[in-house]
Amino acid sequence: MFIVSLTYKRPLEEVDSRLDAHVAYLKQEYANGNFIASGRKVPRTGGVILCNVKARDKMEAILAKDPFHIAGIADYDILEFIPSMVADGFEKLKEQ
Repeated sequence: MFIVSLTYKRPLEEVDSRLDAHVAYLKQEYANGNFIASGRKVPRTGGVILCNVKARDKMEAILAKDPFHIAGIADYDILEFIPSMVADGFEKLKEQ
């Protein structure tokens, strides 16, 4: 599993101009079963994506398709972790 932290490197006006394409990309990756949760950082300096992908190279290939990445709008920090404990209702996330 991966936590991806996006940090904007362009002005918010440029972020907003590509937001619809980014949201469409996110929706597709949810439909593909790759993303679990996503949202904006507070303050709005970027975003966070929780990804249910097993391999880092696959994660990097998925992120390469993000319109924010393609347009050079954000930097991506990828943190891989193995959930060993989870809250009730989130058992599906736990390492098997």
